[in-house]
Parts: sequence; structure tokens; C-alpha cells
Amino acid sequence: MIWRKLSKEKEEGNIEYKLKIVKPDKERIEKLASQMRYRLREGGGEAIYEIGVSNDGTLIGLSEEEIAETLQWLEMAAEKIGAKISILREGRGKRGKVLELLVRMIKEDFPIYVMIPVLGNVDSGKSTLISVLCSGELDDGNGLARSKVVRFLHELKSGRTSSISSHFLGFDEIGNIVNYNLVTPLDEAEVFLNSSKLVCFVDLGGHERYLRTTLKGVTGRSPDYVMLCVAANAGFIGTAKEHLGITMVLKIPVFIVITKIDMVPSEITSRVISEVVRILKKPGINKIPIIVNEIDDVIVAARNMASRRIVPIFLVSNTTGEGLDLLRTFLNVLPPRLKWEEKLDKPFKMYVEEKFNVRGVGTVVSGLALQGEVKVDDYMQLGPFRDGSFRLVRVRSIHVNRVNVDKAVAGQEVCLALRNISYDEVEKGMCILGKNATPKAVRSFKAKVTILHHPTTIKRGYQAVMHIHTIRQSAKFIEMEKEPLRTGDTAIVKLEFCFKPEYICEGDWFVFREGRTKGFGIILKVF
Repeated sequence: MIWRKLSKEKEEGNIEYKLKIVKPDKERIEKLASQMRYRLREGGGEAIYEIGVSNDGTLIGLSEEEIAETLQWLEMAAEKIGAKISILREGRGKRGKVLELLVRMIKEDFPIYVMIPVLGNVDSGKSTLISVLCSGELDDGNGLARSKVVRFLHELKSGRTSSISSHFLGFDEIGNIVNYNLVTPLDEAEVFLNSSKLVCFVDLGGHERYLRTTLKGVTGRSPDYVMLCVAANAGFIGTAKEHLGITMVLKIPVFIVITKIDMVPSEITSRVISEVVRILKKPGINKIPIIVNEIDDVIVAARNMASRRIVPIFLVSNTTGEGLDLLRTFLNVLPPRLKWEEKLDKPFKMYVEEKFNVRGVGTVVSGLALQGEVKVDDYMQLGPFRDGSFRLVRVRSIHVNRVNVDKAVAGQEVCLALRNISYDEVEKGMCILGKNATPKAVRSFKAKVTILHHPTTIKRGYQAVMHIHTIRQSAKFIEMEKEPLRTGDTAIVKLEFCFKPEYICEGDWFVFREGRTKGFGIILKVF
């Protein structure tokens, strides 16, 4: 296959061009290894190498002998830094073959993490798709796959997800799926221990009744990307449009999976694709849709996802398996978007998403570590309590993906067993901070808000539920630079929490809702 000319090579980023490498000396190998380590660090543990390509992006191409020798030296450099190389695709240049390689770090302490909440309207096949991807077993068309990942009996009976649950798809250093070689493919601990890269799917409810839980699942997780499911037999309807709006507001790149293509004729599927493309091109959304039909589409889509300009569209069937291989390849090469390593030097911070009272252990809290690291026996601050205070607690043990570990770092979903605190004293939305932090409880804050939808007008005294990280509490509009506010308006306002203080920071994004009213904002100043 002949590729078009690539853009000029950039000094930053995780993409490196190499025309060829011929008989390098020891010093040259060391330089190649150092350069590869830099590219891997830029890509969060993954890098793309283009072989047979000049620095200006021209596809020159190499002979089979030159390709073999270049690969040999690159593999030697990768071995020095603990990385592995796999071939993504081949093409033709002016004089010969061109290769695109994926370089991935071999797992040391923790695998590469990619967090992907799964959104979409009710009955769009979200849970079924997650189960099929993670277990490797197709659905029987009667809910078999879905039954493997639901959390509660009522979800199994109703066919509707109402809670938040995480499921993992693991890849080894050369891109093979770890789950499929395990006795229990959905065993989180085994997948975690054997993977160099983990894709964490967050399964969320699609019914409007569960919107508050869905919002919590997105705002509390710092997602890299969002997977939006659209059923071919229903079209782009219901909360799917609302969920797309949430990804636009929170500036999260999104890719769309059209499911159930085996249930409808091809002309119906084409009609749904046209509808999705039309919505993505609307003013205000203004995205570039890419229908993924082959491996080249996959690579181009994965490489450009972080820009948020493109939206790949996959067509799959969970009962026949059609289209699933392209989706799996995409997930393998999709790079982590958030650079968690830049937050490791900051004091530890984590918002409580769930709390548990474990017999023989005591109080356990879970959530996403947003910055820093935590070790067993560390002292941390927990709060704010209703009087605005924070309390010193000690970490008794740490679990990451059901595996007992000595420390956890930013970007991981963490469970902490705490001492010096009872289960009843902990509330969801509380924050756990490093011992040396000087936190202040916030009663009110100034924010820039935009109203997405409101049936009438918003005036002073209006109350709505705020979703900030895992915080979920009503707040009152007490000052407004513009009054009243209507759909589409943007203004600076002052808000006050109705029931208790919270720990929030300037620059935090939030979503608010009340009935059919929805809006978003960014915190400018806290009081």
C-alpha cells in the first residue's frame, strides 16, 4: 500500500522518523537508546517509529536487507532501555519498503493506563461490547455477554446498567491481548499483573434516570478518551446526544462505535452513519468523522485522537464479531493522553468515590489518584468534615486493581484502608491529601458558567447539583454579572454550597444540572 507523504518530523512528541541505521558503533547505539527513551517518555510509555522515512516526511523506502539491519539495531537499543518493538503496518516508498513500528515499555512497576468511560443511550450495547472485548467471547444475542459484567441482580433482570463499574483489557509489550490467555479473562488482578498496557473501561448507565451517576463516573475519573456507543437499530437518539455534549464540554476526545450492525440491513446502517456524521459536522461540534474500514484508518485515527478534531467511527457486531479486530487494534495503539508522570512530584491528592466497611480491615475508600504517590503507613489528611476541618489518618494497606501493593501513583484507581477514621465519618466527595498540604475548606466560589439547556431563566437564588470530581452537592447562585441567564448564555457567577464545605481548586471543571437544566463551568476563585 502506498502512503502519502508524512508531515515534517517534530522534536517533541512520541513519533520518530528513521531513514535507515547502518553498522552503528557503541556510542551511536547509546544515542539511539537515549532518543528512544525520550520518545517513550513523551508518549507515556509508547512511541511510533517510521522506518524508511526522511526527516521532512518523504517516504524513501528501503530494501529488505536494509529493513532487517535497521530493525536489528533498533531492537538492540530497545533492549537497553527495557522496551519491545512490534510492526504496525507496511507500505511502499520511492525505493522500497516503509515500516511503521510500535515501541512499548516492558512492564516494570505499573502498566501504561488508558481510562475510557463508555457512554451511549440505553440499550445501545455498552456492557455487551465491554464484555466481548475483555473476555474474547461473543454474545449469543440474548444477554450472555452482558451477564458477565453487571454488578447487581436488578441490572441483570432489567437489562439496564445503573451503577459504575470498571473492566480491564490488557495488552502485553508486543500488543497481544492478555485477557484471552487467562483462565478467567475478567479477573482484574491477573490482567493487571500480566499487562504492559491496561485499557480501563468504565461502564456507565445510559438511561436518563441514571444521569447523575453517569456524570460522576466521567467527572470523577479524568478520562483519556470516551467511547460512545450508538445502536444501528435505533440511531443517534436519547441520552447519546447529551453524552456527546458532555464530552465536548469537558474537552475529552471521543470515538464512536456503532453496534448491532448484524440486526439491520446495510442501508439502515448507512443511514445511521450519515446521521452520526451530520451531527459531528454541526456548528459547535465541528468534528472530522473517520469511518474506520481498514488498518490504515486505525493508525491514522489513533495518532490524531489527542487533537480532539477527529472522531473515528467503528462498525461492530457483538454476536458475529464483525469489526471487533479493528477496534482491538485501535485500543492497542491508542496512546495515553494525560501525562501522569508530570504530576508525580506533587503532593498526593485523591477524591473519595466509594467507601466500604470491610470485616477485619475497617474503613476502605477508593478513587482515582490525581497527583503524587501514597505508600503503606503514610499519614494523610482527610476532609473536609462538616465543620470544615481535616483529620490525619494512616494508610494501613493499598490495593490497585485488587492487587496488594506497597505504593500507588497518580493515574491509578486506588483502594486505601484507613486507620483513625470510622466508616460513618467518611463521605463520598471528601479529599485525601498529603500530610504536608495546607488545605482549606471552601464554602463559596466564583466561576465562569455556560448554560447548555434551561427551559426558562436562571436568577439569583437558583439551585442546581454540582458535579466536581466525585463531589455531588447542591449549590446556590448568589451573585451574577448578568441576570437572568438563558440557554447559551455565559457569565461570571458566585456560587455557594448549600449543605457543607468542599475541597475544590481554581481551574477545576464542573457540570451542573437540575431537572432538564444543564450547564458547565470552570472555577476561577475559591472563598
